[in-house]
Amino acid sequence: MEENPIFWADGSDPKMIEAYQKAQETFKYFWREQSWEYRRIIPGLNVSCVKVAFEEKDIETGEVDTEHMWINEVFFDGDFVKGYLINEPNTLRNIQVGDYVEIPLNEISDWLFAITPSVEKPKGLSKLFSSSSEVLPKAYGGFTIQKMRADMSKAERKDHDEAWQLDFGDSNDILVVNKQKEEPENLVEHPMSRNMKEDFAAFLQQYPEEVTLIDEHGLNLIHRETIAGNLTTVQAALEAGADKNIKSKNGKTALDYAKQLKWNHIIPILEN
Repeated sequence: MEENPIFWADGSDPKMIEAYQKAQETFKYFWREQSWEYRRIIPGLNVSCVKVAFEEKDIETGEVDTEHMWINEVFFDGDFVKGYLINEPNTLRNIQVGDYVEIPLNEISDWLFAITPSVEKPKGLSKLFSSSSEVLPKAYGGFTIQKMRADMSKAERKDHDEAWQLDFGDSNDILVVNKQKEEPENLVEHPMSRNMKEDFAAFLQQYPEEVTLIDEHGLNLIHRETIAGNLTTVQAALEAGADKNIKSKNGKTALDYAKQLKWNHIIPILEN
């Protein structure tokens, strides 16, 4: 993501605090999309990052300085959001660009991803589609951004959106999944999860050891697919012999993660 102008906001504003809470509650959709992005051969996301509050305490005065900055290359283990700082701090000296951080989910302040909509050009009218009419990537999430946009004048909002080069849409109607309006079923299950059922089952038949492997984050396959909200792949893992009672490094089963993240469509499968 390119360097963008800084737009200041009052972190004590009740509506801003509400934006933080909404970001935390819906983060699971960010991670679901990001988890599939890591599997794509051709990247689908133009932007993908999480906003975190960083603090530094002044030894002499005892005052705490806070800056909300973005991290990318995000990973989520069900409890902690991990990634690398991509902003240059304005005042903080205890962190710098490129630092790796691990933050509890309940301490993030926002998330954002963007996807360029696929637009079919009408035949015979290609000349009308110049660079000036290029479709901007559609932004999803960005609750704190949308709160700030709502407080801006029309001209300020235009400048803001041009700086980001994203289509933020309506600040009163924030979307969290791709094609949410056109295909509301995407709120329940990611389309890639639905479409990958046979391929995923075939993969597990070819590589059965994948069912029992523990990754560097202390997670098993069934943990990862549950955390990402992928019902179809959770079912395929169970059919391939995955142990739904196996515990992660943090001592949690897949069912624990499903309940914790409120993936209500997966809970019954793991309970049964």
